[in-house]
Formats: sequence, structure tokens, C-alpha cells
Amino acid sequence: MSLRCGIVGLPNVGKSTLFNALSDAGAESANFPFCTIDPNVGVVPVPDERLDHLHELVESRKKTPASVEFVDIAGLVKGASEGKGKGNAFLSHIREVDLIVHVVRCFDDPNVVHVEGSIDPGRDIRIIEDELILKDLESVEKRLDKLQTQAKSGEKETLRKLETIKRLKEHLERGEAARSFKADKEEREAYKDLFLLSDKPVLYACNVSEEDLDSGNEWVDTVREIAAEQDDEVVMFCAKIESEIAELDEDEKTMFLEEMGIDSAGLNRLIRAAYKELGLITYFTAGPKESRAWTVRKGSKAPEAAGVIHSDFERGFIRAETVSYEKYAELGSEKAVREAGEMRIEGKDYVVQDGDVILFRFNV
Repeated sequence: MSLRCGIVGLPNVGKSTLFNALSDAGAESANFPFCTIDPNVGVVPVPDERLDHLHELVESRKKTPASVEFVDIAGLVKGASEGKGKGNAFLSHIREVDLIVHVVRCFDDPNVVHVEGSIDPGRDIRIIEDELILKDLESVEKRLDKLQTQAKSGEKETLRKLETIKRLKEHLERGEAARSFKADKEEREAYKDLFLLSDKPVLYACNVSEEDLDSGNEWVDTVREIAAEQDDEVVMFCAKIESEIAELDEDEKTMFLEEMGIDSAGLNRLIRAAYKELGLITYFTAGPKESRAWTVRKGSKAPEAAGVIHSDFERGFIRAETVSYEKYAELGSEKAVREAGEMRIEGKDYVVQDGDVILFRFNV
């Protein structure tokens, strides 16, 4: 599975600059609203030192990292849900992503205009959230009208769905996001197919100045307080620094980060936070032909994880031969792992762990 993240925010908060740095896709970036209209898409390899090490140990001919797809969605403004600033088109792109990366401006620069005239992360977040909620309210009201007509039959399932949609409408009308709506699995079936925008998990990316990258500032604190209400993740980055890092080779990148006193580039921090927000983990396969990283949801059982490679692997699953990355790295080879008795044989109920190195056995 490939993670798809939509980068959103008000105009001029650093979305396209971040996208350029992350994906090297060359999204247009300028100091005025709506310089980005169509969504730019960049597929970014996930940096993982464990995969790099496995590749060296196994001496595979090929190394294939997991990937993240970033979609640079044009700046939203107040009234986007009503079509202002081509907002309706922008909002439709958000439906297609797994995670919203909400870029928030947490730096002051008189040379970079702010569409609202001042720096206020709380207000900016509320503007974007309100537009998503208003767009969701349109979808929910249409569903409500349809269910009210169908409910005249008295069918119990329809009546249950109607009650859920009524509650959801009231929730949205209070200005609360769909992701905070309390509903069990059965109730969610009433609106799951609407793909509500405010139901998507959110990762806040605070664009700060170079001076504030280490410790943050009061604007970042505001974002953290807002994020904590929904248990959302927050990362800090400096778009200016990320642009500089993107132009360096690996050795220069390492030296630059050390000089800046930063342990990792913004890309790494963003991806780690995105994986955490969505409950994703990585497992590996390693052999002479290829060493590869695979992404699965935390809690996935072995057959499901095998199915990420190929559906035949899941259908014909026999067993998984697995060892932790740490143990593999310690012993140095699959042969050494087997000789040490560290290769475990796991069946259909095995829950895959982050960092597992797995060989699947299956019937065709």
C-alpha cells in the first residue's frame, strides 16, 4: 500500500515550497494566492536506514523503499466550500487522500504576504477546518433528504441510518469535525461512502523560521494545543532549509544537518509522523534479487501482509518465516539467523511487527 498525503493550508504558508523540497517535482511557487491550481503529485521514497543496511548485508541487486505520495493542493481561502478561489475543485482533491498534511504558517516575514493580513495559526486552522466541515454538511444534508424519503417505508435499517445522519448533521452544524463524531462501526456505515473531508486524520506541519526550528515558538504551541484536542500529530519544519537540503547529495545533506543541529530532514519527520497518525508499520523482504520495504497497518496478520506483495500470496498462504530486523542485523545473514535458531515459523494468526524481515511460503 502506498500512503497518499494531501498538503493543504491557506495561500502563502509554504505548501508548494515544502512539496518541492519533498518531491523535487518542481511545483510552481510564488508570493501570491492561487499560484498552484491543479494538484501537483510527487511520489517520494521513504528513507529507512534499516532497508539500507539489509541491502548491504544481503548484497541485493535492487533496493526498493516504501513510498509516500504527496499531493500539493492549492491554497484554500474563506468561502472555498462555496467555490471561492476555485475552492470546490481544490476540496474535491482532498477526498482522494489518506491523510491531510495541514501546513500552518508559524513565522513572521514582512516580505511574504498573508492572505488574512496577520499571523494567527488558530484562526488559520479554523478557516480550513470550517471549509471542510461546510463542504461535508452539503454531503450530509443530501444524504439526509434521501434517507427521509426512504424512511417512509418504515424499514428498521433505514431508520437507524436516518438517526445517525441526523446526529452527524447536528455535530457538523456545531462546527465540529466529522472525525470527532462518536459513532460505532455499524453507525459509520450510514456515511462511510461519503468520504467526508473533516473525517480524515490530520497531521499539522508548522512552517517556522530557521531560528525557531529547534525549540519552536508561541505559534507552534498554539497548534500543539489544537492538535492535542483530536490526538493529531504535529511536526515543525523550515521551508527555506528544506529547499536547501533538497539540492544537496547525501554526504552534504548529513554535514548540513549536523551544522544546523537537526537530527533529520523535514521529510523524515513528516513521514514518521504520518505513519504514526495512520497506524502504519514497515516490514521487509530481502534476497539476492531485491531488498524491499512494505507498508501495512499495525495489527495486520501475516496473510494480509503477504497480500500486499501479491494477492496469490494471501490466498495460498502457508506460513511466514520471520526474524526481527535487529536480530538479522546482529547476526549478519539469513544463514546465520537460521543456524542460530532465530528464524521463527509463524502461521495465519501471527501479527506482523514493525521491522520484521519475512519470507512467505505459499501455494500457487
